[in-house]
This record gives sequence, structure tokens and C-alpha cells, in this order.
Amino acid sequence: MSRQEAEKIIKGVLNTGRKTLLETEAKQLVSAWGIPVPQSTLIKRQEDIAVMVNNLTPPFVLKVVSPDILHKSEAGGVITGIKDVEGVNKAWAIMMGNFKEKVPQARIEGILLEEMAPAGVEVIIGGLRDPQFGPAVMFGVGGIMVELMKDVSFRLAPLDKKEAYEMMKDLKGYPLLTGFRGSMPVDRENLVSIIIKFSDILLEMDEIKELEINPLLVYEKGAMAVDARVLLNSGKINK
Repeated sequence: MSRQEAEKIIKGVLNTGRKTLLETEAKQLVSAWGIPVPQSTLIKRQEDIAVMVNNLTPPFVLKVVSPDILHKSEAGGVITGIKDVEGVNKAWAIMMGNFKEKVPQARIEGILLEEMAPAGVEVIIGGLRDPQFGPAVMFGVGGIMVELMKDVSFRLAPLDKKEAYEMMKDLKGYPLLTGFRGSMPVDRENLVSIIIKFSDILLEMDEIKELEINPLLVYEKGAMAVDARVLLNSGKINK
């Protein structure tokens, strides 16, 4: 997807009155800036599963796509470790039962079938538009640890390589990136480029109020945005 197409998605969402992007839309946005996301396909009918599964490589994760379900796991809308088409069908049935019990009024746009990313070091990258200081970028230890550890660093956009490296070194968890207790160091050069891309997105797209990838899995070589969230400024636009 091009950046122009990403802009069209945001315009369309705002003009419907919606203020948050669906996960599929948020991942399309970040991938337009060259941030890797897992291969996936959106399934809208259970009878399409057998065909859609053939386009991806297991293991799979199944995620609900709904404007009414912000916390997918709490609603029973995430199932991981699925191995084959039979497993996808079983997970689909379980998930629909969860929604009927926990969020019966939710609008379900579809179910995202996604290739599971390999385990890696979990970090969080975020961006926000502060009313006083303007766009700022956050980087920190990610995954479920982010709320517990609160090990994050902030810089105002625009960012350069030196500032991005400084954000990493600010963290108490920095040794996780350089190699800790026998683990291999991650691709920090690639990570720096992703941090800078976050800065660029905020500078180029005024409609974005908040942007977050958590977790971003980083590896010896490369990285993968497993989950993405985008909050838009209120109001419609007419560009």
C-alpha cells in the first residue's frame, strides 16, 4: 500500500465519524512506511476458511476485527497456535461463542487470520500529538511488561539516528537489545529506522493523534509489528 492510499483510508474513516483504525487498517498504515507486519488475510465467512488458509503458512493466530472491541483478548477475540484448517474452524466457532456471551452487540467486520511471528525481544513504539509540544515519539520495553515496568523514553519529532539511539540507551532494559545472558543482540540499526519512521508518520499525517505498535518483535535481523493501534483526531477532513 502507498502512502497516498493510507491517506485515503484515514480520510474515509474520519468521514464516517470513526476515530480509531481497525487493526487491519493500522497495519496497512505502518506497512506503507516500510514497517514489516505479518502476512494475513481477512475472513468474513466461515465457509471461506478452507480457501483462505492456503494463502498462509502455519502456525496461525486468529483475531477479531471490530470497531466495538478494543480489548480483543478480554473478549475472547484472540486465539494463537493454530496449526491447520481444522484448527481455524474450531477457533472460529469458539470465538463466535465468546462474542455471543461477552459482547453480543459488537459489530464484527471479520476475523483476521495471520501468520504467527517468531518469538523475539518485545518493544513498544508509540507516537502522540501533544497540544503544547507537538508530535512526540515513545520507545520502551514492550509486550505485557510495558505497564508494569514503565521503562520508556520520549523525544520530540523530528528524530535523527543519534536521538533514536539515545532513546534505546535511556532504557533500563537496554541490555535486552545488546545481548543478555547469552542471547544474540538485535538489529538495532533496523530498529532505529523504524523509530525514525514513526517520527515521519506523525510529521506527515496531521490526522493522527496517537499511534502505537505493541509489541514490535525485534530479531537478530529485522523486526515485525505484531499489533498496531491508531487513534485519530476528532472531526471530518476534506482534503
